[in-house]
Amino acid sequence: MEYFGEQLANGIVMGGVYALIALGYTLIYGVLQFLNLAHGEVYMMGAFFGFYTMIALGGPAAAMVPTAVMILLMFVVAMGGSALLGVAIERFAYRPLRRSSRLAPLISALGISLFLQNAALLLFGARVRLYDTGQFIDLRSGIQIGGIRIDPTEIMVVVGAILLMIGLSLLVNRSKLGRAMRAVAIDQDAAVMNGVDVDRTVAWTFAIASALAGAAGVMSGLLLYPIDQYMGVFAGLKGFTAAVIGGIGSIPGAMIGGFLLGIVEAMVTGYLNPTYADFLAFLILVVLLIVRPRGIMGRPMLQKV
Repeated sequence: MEYFGEQLANGIVMGGVYALIALGYTLIYGVLQFLNLAHGEVYMMGAFFGFYTMIALGGPAAAMVPTAVMILLMFVVAMGGSALLGVAIERFAYRPLRRSSRLAPLISALGISLFLQNAALLLFGARVRLYDTGQFIDLRSGIQIGGIRIDPTEIMVVVGAILLMIGLSLLVNRSKLGRAMRAVAIDQDAAVMNGVDVDRTVAWTFAIASALAGAAGVMSGLLLYPIDQYMGVFAGLKGFTAAVIGGIGSIPGAMIGGFLLGIVEAMVTGYLNPTYADFLAFLILVVLLIVRPRGIMGRPMLQKV
């Protein structure tokens, strides 16, 4: 039972990372009905932004500022840099194609994905890096629940993911920007006639979604996952899978899908074979699309006439 609890905790923690990536997918899709296939690479760049912020502050073993300040700055720089990157991607790769066929933005997204992978290779090199979290956070501390110990980074990931989801939900449902996003999602032309700046709203949507991906990148690094230029490929696919499982376009659904996917992966890794984890993750996606195409919390699409 203790081993089951450990695997469950591991799944919830990794699910928090998947959920943040899924939130970015679901936010952009909810507004534009468009899949940003370069979202995984924004997550990868966020991990690098966080890593080099840590290095600029003295590195994991000789930080020039308190640990809490360093971690906060890592998140601020990663989320800010990823947000700016997302805005640039939207402005130069997607906006000119907004009125074209649905296939054109997808091809552009694939091009951006490859561009970011190769840009990271040129800028940062091919060497795999680690945050070495244990050098500035005592991983032996944390909380003990029965025989299960949860270290500080795991607590930070889960709590941070939940708080960001709540903040995003409040933004979308209770702010002026959120009302503009929902108006653009329903009908762009009608939104324009009601005074909504569509370009500005879409840019903010990409900025927020990309900032969430940047936060997920730092969380992944703090959990001691290696970072390199290809880390966004499978992470992006897992985030997309989580968004579809939960119901793409639904913020709570993205969180549920992320945690569910993380738990399934952890259980397969712990009880079967790690080799089957990715296979079963995508098998779940296929089965769900057959049984419930809208996902767990998805709503049927309204047909405009």
